[in-house]
Amino acid sequence: MQQGTLMRKVKSKSWKKQRYFKLQDDCMTIWYQSKRTGKTESAFSISDVETVREGHQSEVLQSLAEEFPPERCFTIVFYGRRGNLDLIAGSAEEAQCWVQGLRQLIEPRSFPLTFALISRTWIRDWFQRADKNKDGRMNFKEVQRLLKMMNVDMNEDHALRLFQDADKSESGTLEGEEFVLFYKALTQREEVLSLFQEFSEDGKKLTLLELVDFLREEQLEDEGTEELAMELIDKYEPSETARARHVLSADGFLMYLCSPEGSIFNPQHRVLWQDMSQPLCHYFISSSHNTYLIEDQIRGQSSIEGYIRALKRGCRCLEVDCWDGPNGEPMVYHGHTFTSKIPFREVVSTLGKYAFKVRYPSPGAGGYGWSLMGGGSWWCWPPAVQDPKGQHAPWRHWAPQGACLSPTPQELKRKILLKGKKIGRLEDTLDGPGDEAPDVSDDDNGAEAEEERRRAKVGGTQHGSALQKDKETLAQALSDCVIYCKNVPFQGFQEARSHSRPSEISSLSEAKARKLIRDEGNEFVRHNAWQLTRTYPSGMRTDSSNYSPQEMWNVGCQIVALNFQTAGMEMDLCDGLFSQNGCCGYVLKPPFMRDEETLFNPSDPSSHKGPSPITLMIQVISGQQLPKVANSKDGAIIDPLVRVEIHGVPADQAHQETKYIENNGFNPRWDETLQFQLHVPELALVRFVVEDYDKTSRNDFVGQFTLAFANIKPGYRHIHLLSKDGTSIPPSSLFVHIRITE
Repeated sequence: MQQGTLMRKVKSKSWKKQRYFKLQDDCMTIWYQSKRTGKTESAFSISDVETVREGHQSEVLQSLAEEFPPERCFTIVFYGRRGNLDLIAGSAEEAQCWVQGLRQLIEPRSFPLTFALISRTWIRDWFQRADKNKDGRMNFKEVQRLLKMMNVDMNEDHALRLFQDADKSESGTLEGEEFVLFYKALTQREEVLSLFQEFSEDGKKLTLLELVDFLREEQLEDEGTEELAMELIDKYEPSETARARHVLSADGFLMYLCSPEGSIFNPQHRVLWQDMSQPLCHYFISSSHNTYLIEDQIRGQSSIEGYIRALKRGCRCLEVDCWDGPNGEPMVYHGHTFTSKIPFREVVSTLGKYAFKVRYPSPGAGGYGWSLMGGGSWWCWPPAVQDPKGQHAPWRHWAPQGACLSPTPQELKRKILLKGKKIGRLEDTLDGPGDEAPDVSDDDNGAEAEEERRRAKVGGTQHGSALQKDKETLAQALSDCVIYCKNVPFQGFQEARSHSRPSEISSLSEAKARKLIRDEGNEFVRHNAWQLTRTYPSGMRTDSSNYSPQEMWNVGCQIVALNFQTAGMEMDLCDGLFSQNGCCGYVLKPPFMRDEETLFNPSDPSSHKGPSPITLMIQVISGQQLPKVANSKDGAIIDPLVRVEIHGVPADQAHQETKYIENNGFNPRWDETLQFQLHVPELALVRFVVEDYDKTSRNDFVGQFTLAFANIKPGYRHIHLLSKDGTSIPPSSLFVHIRITE
């Protein structure tokens, strides 16, 4: 890896600035600074980098293709919504050095980000930041400055005691291992040590049987407990001698609790664990709205990055709004607005590359790729590209065998379903040409949609002319691509039950869906047990804000389209629901939502025929190394509190919060128990939010973590916090104790 390399940082065709890029000694941080001023401009951690793309693989670099060869260009892609970093190296050799070096660092197999590594990196990083004169030593004044930087407001006498205890050389400064000793004393987890000693007879180690007792009594592990205990010792005990004796030290115990096995999220549910052979309408499906937009809905930028980011988050239903473009080339953008445009060919090329890349490879998920839906508006398809299959489309043309109208995700692996208008019925596509006027989407496309709805209702002598007009404006090849997701207008549940088919889908605005939930909740659940429903944000949400997806999931709506570019509670819920099942983008609905004769109504908890309400008790014990609030003043220390939110049916909606801890973001201790009653736990999501308390204004966001109730592991667990963008912020976490009773 080159150090201090001069490269061009590119933001647009005209904005190209030279910057020096350097990998720090910790091999975890990259700084870059201005060539002109020498001032450090920014820095990022290797753990923030998702991937590195070579060549002209961004719109900005594509626009410079004639000026700079692809061998010198590469793009650093970050997790979450952070913008990409486009770079142009001075030579192909320099570019390759950075590309290969970065890939080595971010590749988990060759450079695992274990808890121990993160902690060691964290220590080194703080030391370097606090060592102002860069002499490799730290005096007490520098230590006091460090504590402020680390979100700690500590009594000066206590800090001096810790400093003197660690200063083994009695030099008045800390260096090397002395600073590590100071850090260990600073981060001593009394609450974990106390728990360890409860089960340890001598207070120094857990024997195999003592660890088994802890796993059974507190962690409620009831199968293969002895084998699990042996695995945990082998995996997390740092002492080779202790491993040989099959015992776990206090350090090993802490490492276990901070590991995936000690997480609140059931690790067995991280992989593909659900039945994938049910009809498509029996699943919640991760879905985006106006996927091409990465900003607002009126003047925002359209970009293929919107598709890439959504797909990498596990999204399985994308939106492509296609309109006439120059020279007979279709363009994708938000019609009748001032958003920028991207060529349709670039969109489908991007889908071909990223449609079936899995977010977290897992048994049953890796190497496959669950089916992708593409929907949107297709107005006045240009004659020059009337055969999308031949010229642009990456989708695999799929037709069901016989009269199958309810395929499963298992059957649809590596297939792309096109959702849109269709000439005739599915049966006509299978059996021959049809003579039925096409139904159309009840979507938010203004006057065009209204005219389409009017045409769909005509009968008698007008029927043939409507069909003829549609055949003139809709390419037959495009119509033939629409197999399972034919758009039809929603005209009531009774009408749908009498005349619609499982191969059809209706789209509803959030306002229309809410009215149906309020007036006909049970009928809505029944309808979604056999047919797909898509909901989308109100046209008034020009800022790309989102509605809560929970109320739509409560009635079984499968395709709840959200603006993925907008961070917030709504996207936290979406990420939380779909973080299970191998992140494949499909989550199986509860059994009572898959029954066409179900009596369930989310507004009436008594209609749920499951077990009696359960009690969820959460003891919020402590927090560790919480991040500072963005753009906070130097020396400012947060006053953290924890809020736990339940999102589910109306009767289960609730939130409670702890008191705030003054001036301690490093190791706050709450020891407060919050209690919730859940009537329909199968639909509940639990969101943990850490905020910085402010008595004069709105609290500031610090971190969050959201998961489905069904994925919670009881016992003593760590919750590894995520940023507003949904990216991890190691080593920030909460330590909790979970109990679930009926």
